[in-house]
Amino acid sequence: MCAITGILSGEPGAGVSAQLLRRMNDIQAHRGPDEHGLHFEPGLGLGHRRLSIIDLAGGRQPLFNEDESIVVVYNGEIYNFQPLAAELAARGHRLRTHSDTEVIVHAWEEWGERCVERFRGMFAFALWDRPRQTLFLARDRLGIKPLHYAWLADGSLIFASELKALQQHPALSRTLAPEAVEEYFAFGYIPEPRTIYAGVHKLPAGHRLLVRRGAPRPEPRRWWDVPFAPVDAMDAGATGDELLARLREAVRLRLIAEVPLGAFLSGGVDSSAVVAMMAQIMGAEGGGPVSTCSIAFGDPAFNESRYAEQVAQRYGTAHRTEQLDPDRFDLLDTLAALYDEPYADSSALPTYLVCALARQQVTVALSGDGGDESLAGYKRYGWHLDEQRLRGLLPLSARRLLFGPLGRAYPPLYSAPRLLRAKATFQAMARDAVSGYFNIIAVLDDNLRRRLFTPAFERRLGGYHAAEVLHRHAAASPTDHPLSLVQYLDMKTYLVDDILTKVDRASMAHALEVRVPLLDHDLVEWMSGLPPELKLQGREGKHIFKSALQPHLPADLLYRPKMGFAVPLAHWFRGPLRERLRSALLGPRLADTGFFDRGFLHHLLDTHDAGRRDYSAALWSLLMFEAFLKREEAAAPARAEAA
Repeated sequence: MCAITGILSGEPGAGVSAQLLRRMNDIQAHRGPDEHGLHFEPGLGLGHRRLSIIDLAGGRQPLFNEDESIVVVYNGEIYNFQPLAAELAARGHRLRTHSDTEVIVHAWEEWGERCVERFRGMFAFALWDRPRQTLFLARDRLGIKPLHYAWLADGSLIFASELKALQQHPALSRTLAPEAVEEYFAFGYIPEPRTIYAGVHKLPAGHRLLVRRGAPRPEPRRWWDVPFAPVDAMDAGATGDELLARLREAVRLRLIAEVPLGAFLSGGVDSSAVVAMMAQIMGAEGGGPVSTCSIAFGDPAFNESRYAEQVAQRYGTAHRTEQLDPDRFDLLDTLAALYDEPYADSSALPTYLVCALARQQVTVALSGDGGDESLAGYKRYGWHLDEQRLRGLLPLSARRLLFGPLGRAYPPLYSAPRLLRAKATFQAMARDAVSGYFNIIAVLDDNLRRRLFTPAFERRLGGYHAAEVLHRHAAASPTDHPLSLVQYLDMKTYLVDDILTKVDRASMAHALEVRVPLLDHDLVEWMSGLPPELKLQGREGKHIFKSALQPHLPADLLYRPKMGFAVPLAHWFRGPLRERLRSALLGPRLADTGFFDRGFLHHLLDTHDAGRRDYSAALWSLLMFEAFLKREEAAAPARAEAA
């Protein structure tokens, strides 16, 4: 795994500052501590940091074709590079290394922009074609690897794996985008293509950007999407067997490495399935035990470690468990530094620790991420389908007329089950399907965000609403099935900008490569086409997956309630974090933005502290936003000096 960065000058013959590019490259050294490389030519600079995994001797970057007219910097792994290399050699290309990186330059020569369609893996790369004066940026299908970019006022393009590298450029505008703030407090993260800064973008998953000297400024173009095309009909038993066979192949491909390799084992279905397949493959090939690790919590409501121990014992893994210290609040500032922009998934804390634990033994770890989105594992999918069945009783116009006023007038009842909360139910009935799902997943719902923001900030938003993110994706969805549609929305937002972002930054902070077999694109395409009733049956998510795994995993693990990878925030905010939280939320940084209503901040703190309502998700979001502002404030003198 690696980091890339680069500058394409707005003036073709202009020089690129070696000092600046080196600074942008070195700020990402945690992603690639083994080697580094820079390439300069008129109007262009490319940088690379390497974590050596495959072809330790020959995979140095930047890497060139034979006549050095094409050069690439690349972050990721292409798992099918060996058959691709053989195909390219048969077509006359001369490959000098045994690395997957070299396949990219020759695939570009052979297939141009469509080369990305031949790659099976996770990647983000920048390729410069000197004869064509063309820069080609591309990101993998599911967005496992990140890529940020910005156009500067002088016409230059800068790009990097992490936002912190772009932050080194003195010409980068640090103006906060109001729309990003609205999205952050709705989702708990900032969905692509936006970043917290106006004018700075994430290249979306499954997109490419082709920049030609002298041509108009391009927009990113999509090159892949989740198809949701029905697969050939099979009975449930055969479908389950096929699912495990495809997963086993995806795991096998991800065992290629020249460094120690292991797996995360949380005790959930997905990570346990990956470890089971991994142990079976490695055992059949005469390998040693799988190295696994997990994080434990002192609070039993959050502790899955005993289920992880069951799997570890069953498959004879070399397992290590570390208990999360509830007093490790020093990590809050560390998290703010990792993510570069506001990010509010509190499970980033245990993820950071489990990555540190894994890195003590291995350089590559397999994870179970992606199963919930593809196989309908989230509880909210059942809630959404319940609401959809009720919505189906009346047309939207009638529902808005009838339930809209009731939803506004009825008092909230937070302690009741979701469908018995009359206010929430009335409000849900007055919405369309996408807006209804947005309300289910929002960290702060519409009412809370409107109370949180000041009238002045609302005017800056100009009527913009974060639900537009979901509506935009829904308009491009290849499916309108109620379950498949919300799975698609999660793949385009929550999976890429929360789950994968969390794991990428936490693992790369420890120079650990994480591979995700359940996000193998061939597997994802096939799973998307499975009948929805095989995924969610009644209230049981991942139905076909769990059925197929019965011979491989204990039943009490497969069919227990889903726990997730959460931390006990509600307790922390009423106990050891209470004073820090109050100091942050009522201090000058949030006040100086002019974004937040101070009276409502007091209300959130007092109501949570008294135990009248659990506002921990909203409070964590505000705490992490304040931590981001603190870092911005600390970086201001260095920015002024650099400018």
